[in-house]
This record gives sequence, C-alpha cells and structure tokens, in this order.
Amino acid sequence: MAVAYNVMSARCPSRVVLHRIGARWTVFVVNALEDGPLRFTALAERIEGVTPKVLTETLRAMEEDGLLARVEYAEQPPRVEYGLTDLGRSLLVPLRAVREWAESHVPEILEARERAQAAREN
Repeated sequence: MAVAYNVMSARCPSRVVLHRIGARWTVFVVNALEDGPLRFTALAERIEGVTPKVLTETLRAMEEDGLLARVEYAEQPPRVEYGLTDLGRSLLVPLRAVREWAESHVPEILEARERAQAAREN
C-alpha cells in the first residue's frame, strides 16, 4: 500500500520536496537546463541575478535531492557539467505551466500592485 503524503501536515516529508521545488533559484536552474547540460559559468550567465555562491548552494541541494547530476570530465583544464536527471526533467512540465502563467499575468499583477500602492498612499 502506498504511503499517503499531505503537504498541509507540518511533519509531512512532502514539505521538504515542495520547499526544494519552490526554492527561489531551483525553478531557474531547471529551466536553464531544459535543453541539456551546461557548465557552471554558462548557467550563471543564463540565470541573470544569481550569485556564484547561491548558484553553488542551489546546485548542491538539487544534486542531493536527485534533480540534477554533476559530471566531472578528466580533462585539462578540468570540466564539470550539470544536467537534469529524469526526476529533474519531470519538473519541466509543471514548471513550464507556472512560468507561462507568470509571464502571461504580468500586466494584472503590476496593475494590482499599483492599485495597492495608491490605496496605501491615500
């Protein structure tokens, strides 16, 4: 019998999973790796605004969670690439839907923020 998980329960391990998926930079890393593995510098360039420290922490956490694989090549100079695992690739569909929703609703969100700001100022 399968274990029933409930993200609304404070002690449910599914909260850890949801936290990883919802972490600020995870979404960007998954999207950046959609077309295949990238080196660290290419990832940093593709994900504008992420610091090297935060990107390193995000990549380590995603690797630990099985969402991406870090591959080291025995070359000179050394080369390391990061790519999505099958588990990580399975996030592309739901994250693509969230991304499309966000990009298509920018005007409404900005208008709502402007109304809220105007209400605070009055």
